[in-house]
Amino acid sequence: MKVKLLGGLLASMLIINACKTAHTADIPAHSIRETVNNSETMLVDVRIPEQYAAGSARNAVNIPLAELKSNMESLKGKKVVVFCNKGVQADQAMEILKKNGVEAYDGTSWKNVKAIQEETDKK
Repeated sequence: MKVKLLGGLLASMLIINACKTAHTADIPAHSIRETVNNSETMLVDVRIPEQYAAGSARNAVNIPLAELKSNMESLKGKKVVVFCNKGVQADQAMEILKKNGVEAYDGTSWKNVKAIQEETDKK
């Protein structure tokens, strides 16, 4: 019984850690807040248009992940924060942007970016 419990606990920990985005560790939490709230930062929601229309972060533009490569020139030379629903597409967008020399930051989810904006509004 103890072995099953420990095995289940270990498996749960591995699953939780596997879901975390790899790129958020690159930036301290205070820095992502500053980056999101910087007026020169471009916030890019990489979800499909229907999801974007249902809600997104303030001032975010919608560039679906499938269209990211064809919009690369408009992103070069800018600080870009990418996000989606849970961070999976944002991770993929980060890889594409970094390979193309774009200064990109992982905002993980649109709710995370929106919460950062709202937290700043309250101050």
